[in-house]
Parts: sequence; C-alpha cells; structure tokens
Amino acid sequence: MASVSRDKNGLVRILFTDRDGERRSVRLGRVNLRVARVYRDNIEDLNTARITNTSIAPELAEWVAGLSATMHGRLERVGLVDPRIAAAAVTLGALLERFEDAAMVKAGTKAAYRQATGSLRDHFGEARALATITPTDADAWRKAMAEANLAPKGEPERRLSAATVAKRVHIAKAIFRRAIKWGLLKASPFAELRAGSQANPDRTVYVPRESIARVLEACPDDQWRAIIALVRFAGLRCPSEVSLLRWGDVNWERGRLTVRSPKTAGHDGHAVRMVPIAPELRPILDRLFHDAPDGAEWVVPRLRDTGTNLRTTFEKIIERAGLVAWPRLFHNLRASCAMDWCERFPGHVVASWLGHSPLVAARHYMATRDHHFELAVGNGEGGAQSDARVAQNEAQHDSADDRTDSPRTPEVLANADLARQAANTCDSLQKEEVGAAGFEPAKA
Repeated sequence: MASVSRDKNGLVRILFTDRDGERRSVRLGRVNLRVARVYRDNIEDLNTARITNTSIAPELAEWVAGLSATMHGRLERVGLVDPRIAAAAVTLGALLERFEDAAMVKAGTKAAYRQATGSLRDHFGEARALATITPTDADAWRKAMAEANLAPKGEPERRLSAATVAKRVHIAKAIFRRAIKWGLLKASPFAELRAGSQANPDRTVYVPRESIARVLEACPDDQWRAIIALVRFAGLRCPSEVSLLRWGDVNWERGRLTVRSPKTAGHDGHAVRMVPIAPELRPILDRLFHDAPDGAEWVVPRLRDTGTNLRTTFEKIIERAGLVAWPRLFHNLRASCAMDWCERFPGHVVASWLGHSPLVAARHYMATRDHHFELAVGNGEGGAQSDARVAQNEAQHDSADDRTDSPRTPEVLANADLARQAANTCDSLQKEEVGAAGFEPAKA
C-alpha cells in the first residue's frame, strides 16, 4: 500500500514497496493533502500493474501522459513508468504498427482498421513524424479520400462512399486518441476533423416478399432456403449468427429461436437473444430437421465450412430467380426484416429481436418507401382501397398459418401467438409494388 509522508520542512513524499520488495519513494515537494492523495492512489495503481504485469486503465494512462517532464522522470527512476519518447521522434508508421498490435478486435473490424491505416500510410508516408501532422493536414487527408478516383484509367469515375470515408475518419481519430494516452502526443490533429455519418441510405433497399418467394423457389436445397429465410424473416446476421444456430436453439412449442451473436458478445446482456419463428421460416426448418441425420447439431452445417462462398452462390440463385441482385445482399435482407417488424411492433421489441439499439436501427436499417406515401395520401390503410385489401390479407394470413403447422406439433401455431404476430407484417406489404431498386425481372 502506498502512503503519504511529510517531513519537518513540509516536503511530501509517496512511499511504496516495489515488486522486488524494496521500499521506494517519490518526492512531490510542497503540495496540499488533496494533491498528495491523488498521487498516492495513482502510484499505488501503477505499482500494482507492474507487480501483476497488467495494463493500466485508460484514465490512469491519460494522467501519466499529462505529467510534467520532471514528475514523469521521478516515476521513471522508481520503475513505475517507461521512458517517454519524444513525439518528434515517433513516426506515423510506428504508431500505426503499435495500434494494430494492440487491437483486440474481430476479423471484420481488423479489416476496416487495415483500410484506414493503409489510407494514412499512403497519404502521409510511414516515415512522417507525428509531431509534424497538423489539423490542416488531417483535413487534406479527408478531402483526398473523398475526391480520389478509384477506377482504373479509361473507366468511369468511382469514389469511396461517404459512409466509408466517415468510417476511416472515425478510426483515425481513435488511433490518435490512443497516441495521446500512450504519451506520444499532447493533442490530436484529428480531434476536430468532421467524420460524418457511417450510414449509407443510398444502398439500403427493401426486398419485397414476392421477390424472396421467387428466390426461395430457385434455391438448390433447403440449407440455402434456411440461410435466406433466417436472415429475411428472423433478422439473423449472416454468416456469423446463422452458422452458430443449433437444433437445440429451436423452441418449436413456443415458436422461438435462441440466437448467439459474436458481434455483440462483448456487450453485457447482448451475447444471446430470442427471436420469433415466422410462418415463412417454420416449414423450411421443419424439412431440414426431418431430413437431418440422427444426432445432427447444426441447423445449417454448410456454414461450418468457413471457405463457403456465400455471395457468389447467392447472386447465381437470384439470377436463376429472374431478378437482379440488390446491393449488400444479406444486410438488406436483415434490414427488410427490421422494416417489417418496425411497422408492427414497438421499437424496443424490434431492437431486442435484432440485437441492437433503436438508434442503430434508425441509422442503418430504416428507410422511407413508396408504401408510406401511399398511406399518407389515403391509398393505403384507412383509404378507399384498404377494406378489400385487409379482407384479402386476412384470408392470406389464415391460409399461411394452416400451411406452416409443424408435422410433429400440430398444436404449435395455435399457441405461438408471438410467432404469428412477428411474421404477420404490414398488410400493405402483401401488395408491395416492385420498384426500381433492382428487383425487376432481368431482361432476356
């Protein structure tokens, strides 16, 4: 335990025992008791980190970075901190390498980091001293990314999307914040750089049920039907969440799936969630279950092979269905499920089923469609055409319920109210007109 000592002249020292068992002291000079206690507590934490060979908290690292050269030197001499490296001597390449080595993130996030760090290296050069990068230089880097033509010579111009630029700016800001915590910089040249939104509404499209019905018919087997239906009608992320789904996660009686999410596993209470089994999904799962060999564990065993090329095969299935592939194939299936649910259920319920916050849904999944304008001008629910449409849809939904009774548990759908409600999406979607978003049949 560290302690505060004051001599007869009023000079204050912090006393502690280091990891070798030796008694050490750090001289503070004439300071008041409040300041002495702050040093005592922080020195105790630094000493504990050295003894246990663990990292210090970000707040403590920030405190160390803000120390004067004199006080930092005193902590160095007793082995509590590493020697400071002058910012002018630290290169951008050294910072980026240290950041990449320290990052403990999933593969997808690492790929995004590599794109951002690669952009910084290309623009500034690895040998650029950190101390020479200014806020003006940071602005110029962002502008260069936004204006760069990525297309090969002779082809139409192609630029990074605004969302991609924003993502790289966010990462750059995080890298330079880390440099401050490590004591390599006193201020970040990227601190005031505007990042912008990482959402890309131009690539968010609604995939109608009519299109998905055609795609499911074109699938080569029930495993592919399950992959598509789990994303479109249960909102699962693909491949991460679909690949982890086991038969033990399927609650046939209550009409629910237990979903494990690697993406949100690091957040308390978000590693596992429950989602309803929609009537469109249930018969596909039934067939897979009955055809699975005895003792089968995984719902979609094909996805246990990480080398499976989902995108290429999915595009071929869509083409076989006579449709044109939409942007962000699986993301927009999940977004379409989110849109359907949000039009029938409270935001907090949908957020729970999708495994993220309502704010994330609004930024990355929600979109305004022609359907909403039709309702507003009286051509949808509440308008002159709505009564006949409602009657027709009720009949369609009753028929769908009859078709999706499990052959093992015929009473299931009568008792699984939640499952029916979750799939019984906005009535008007049953007559959704196929727009110009890429779902019209391909021309011969």
